Amino acid sequence: MSKPAAPPPLRNTLREAMAVPRVLLNPLRLPRAGAQIGQGRAVIVIPGLATGDVSTTLLRRTLKARGFVPEGWRLGLNTGADQEKVRKLEARIAALHKQTRQKVILIGWSLGGLYARVIGQRCAEMLDMVVTVASPFSGDRHANVAWKLYEAINDHTVDNPPFAEDFTTKPPVPTIAIWSGVDGIVAPECSRGREGEADFTLRIDAPHFTLGTSRACIEQLLGMIAQVDADRAPT
Repeated sequence: MSKPAAPPPLRNTLREAMAVPRVLLNPLRLPRAGAQIGQGRAVIVIPGLATGDVSTTLLRRTLKARGFVPEGWRLGLNTGADQEKVRKLEARIAALHKQTRQKVILIGWSLGGLYARVIGQRCAEMLDMVVTVASPFSGDRHANVAWKLYEAINDHTVDNPPFAEDFTTKPPVPTIAIWSGVDGIVAPECSRGREGEADFTLRIDAPHFTLGTSRACIEQLLGMIAQVDADRAPT
């Protein structure tokens, strides 16, 4: 029987401090040019705990440069599971789906990925795929270094979020789980998931705060989206 996941080792957590400037400098950074793989699809990018749309600026700019139509979540700081915010995101997805006549992609970073998986279960008919980036959707919800902060700023525990959905249940759309073996915030086992909890997994060994702010990491994320597209293309 495998051992339960434990929070990342201290050395990995300390390394995260070096990646924080990337998050703060996101609005000043420009994307790389590359293959046009977006096909005009709308993308909503959901930020992690205690961050907002500033943290996903470079990712969204890169998506736009590659032919997607990306948007932030537009709901301020992500402070925790919130039913009202989920309902607002559901309404936006419905509007984008109607406007573009295409299914919408959800990308959620860390806590944002839990939102993405819940919405993926609720709105599957309007979604093209769900991508989680270092999101603790599987296993022990205490196998990360952020759970105490989460509980300090919320009126519920990490074991009792105000969602009926189970984060471990795979949304019925193509689902990608991006994880890191050197993540200093979330245990790798929790962001990779168990068999059957995601259709595709991609290991990118970078700090938690680098996964969504490094051009090299973003390139790998886009490469996985392109691979999923190719795998389901008619032959």
